[in-house]
Amino acid sequence: MLFTLFYDGSCPLCVAEMNQLRTLNTNGSLHFEDILASDFTERYPDIIPDDAREILHGKFHDGRVLLGLDVTHQAWKRVGRKRWIGLLRLPVIRWFADKAYLTFAKNRYRISWLLTGKSRCEPCASGVCEINKNRPKT
Repeated sequence: MLFTLFYDGSCPLCVAEMNQLRTLNTNGSLHFEDILASDFTERYPDIIPDDAREILHGKFHDGRVLLGLDVTHQAWKRVGRKRWIGLLRLPVIRWFADKAYLTFAKNRYRISWLLTGKSRCEPCASGVCEINKNRPKT
């Protein structure tokens, strides 16, 4: 069953993670959608971009929606990597992990700047984010 990830294409860390997942998505079970795409709201009227900026959204082909670390866990599980993320979904740890994720999501541009030297992924001359320009298509 196809699982779509709705990500912030202006966030360098978000784009880098999506690119890692794209590379590992050899079975084609993941689909990637930038919530900043000009036609996003027409194609996905049920996903509100402002909400998706606050917390990562993922959607199964049957319409079920996951949020936050549940999305991250589902995506990495589908590519067979980072199994440790499943530990963050255990009942005792889940509450703390979700609070930490929301803090990260709220501060992702500052964290991106600290880790990459860029707070936003700017389009290059071709109109495509430099981090995105060599990514595999899905």
